[in-house]
Amino acid sequence: MRSPCTEEIAVFQAFSRIIREAGKKFVVMDTAPTGHTLLLLDATGAYHREVARQMGNTGLHYTTPMMQLQDPKQTKVLIATLAETTPVLEAANLQSDLRRAGIEPWAWIVNNSVAATRPNSLLLRQRAYNELREIDLVATHHAKRFAVVPLLKQEPVGVDRLRDLAHHITEEV
Repeated sequence: MRSPCTEEIAVFQAFSRIIREAGKKFVVMDTAPTGHTLLLLDATGAYHREVARQMGNTGLHYTTPMMQLQDPKQTKVLIATLAETTPVLEAANLQSDLRRAGIEPWAWIVNNSVAATRPNSLLLRQRAYNELREIDLVATHHAKRFAVVPLLKQEPVGVDRLRDLAHHITEEV
């Protein structure tokens, strides 16, 4: 059990189990656009290809975790970013990687936006102005649908705060 692959196999098995549960309940997976996420996608893709090769023309029905991720009826991928250059660039690269894997992101979330708070302070207004370029880039180049979530005083935990958040999201920046 000291193989360098042991940990990767365990993570893939846990990931596959969670994907299977998605058919019965709502599953949220939060992952950063890093090499670890891409390795997980690569492992999922390799597993899919191997199952497809072994099943060949048997006529048997099978569903791999990759097939579930690629199915827009079952999986909605939301890409969350900050309205800053580097996070938007990293999120755009993640979207490209997902698309190469046959997974189309459903929407983008621009989180903790100062611009969405309409600040009075000159310093914060300048920061908000700088965010607008990145928000526009998301809206015009990266996302078919997106939401801009304002920087909040308190985390949106609980039904009432989530309803309030939904109200803020529908407003224009």
